[in-house]
Amino acid sequence: MRELIIAFGLFLFIEGVLYALFPSKMKNMLKKINTIAERQLRLGGFIFVIIGFMIIWFYKV
Repeated sequence: MRELIIAFGLFLFIEGVLYALFPSKMKNMLKKINTIAERQLRLGGFIFVIIGFMIIWFYKV
């Protein structure tokens, strides 16, 4: 459970740094997300899930 809280904190830290350093670029990126098809977003999310799972799997083994 401790690792999950640390991972969530790291996620918030990285997101916060991006918004603090590049607010206009982040706004532009969020606008562009509306132009991407749901299928592409779903595929990208699935790929990130697999990569994240593999990182966790190899780290734990």
